[in-house]
Amino acid sequence: MKEHGRGGELLKTLLEKYKYVLLVALVGMALLLWPVEKGGASQKTEEQTMGAVMGFDLEAMEQKLSEALSQIEGAGEVRVSLTVSGTSRRILAQDDRTTLREGSSERAAETVVVSKGSGTQEPVLLEQLYPEFQGALVVCTGGENPGVRLKLVEAVSALTGLGADKISICRGK
Repeated sequence: MKEHGRGGELLKTLLEKYKYVLLVALVGMALLLWPVEKGGASQKTEEQTMGAVMGFDLEAMEQKLSEALSQIEGAGEVRVSLTVSGTSRRILAQDDRTTLREGSSERAAETVVVSKGSGTQEPVLLEQLYPEFQGALVVCTGGENPGVRLKLVEAVSALTGLGADKISICRGK
């Protein structure tokens, strides 16, 4: 029984003496086990849904466009519906590595990240792509007036890049 007591005391003194070394080793092991995102191409395209996170919000765009167009003389109350193709995408910087081994090569890519301080990291963004507008429908109380229609088509075209053939102006209730 005495040997168990001595072993416990020895372990206790070793833990007390090397507690900081053990703490650093445990933190290091935890960091090594932390998951790392890896990609497979030189530039990785990350698909995400449209939303405020990506800087493009379709509903907010329609609302802002409706508010702006309602300021055109004779337009009256305006409601805008837009159609888009595709989704928002981010193209992130990648670090490619090729390893040659006995007649074969292995390729690996990792997303390049930048430290933002206080332990946070952020991927390096090369390009931000937004969906393209396909068409617009504008419903307004002054939609039967040809002069108002022309002004609305010009405004929507200027703000969205759509041609006049992709913009429909209708009279509302």
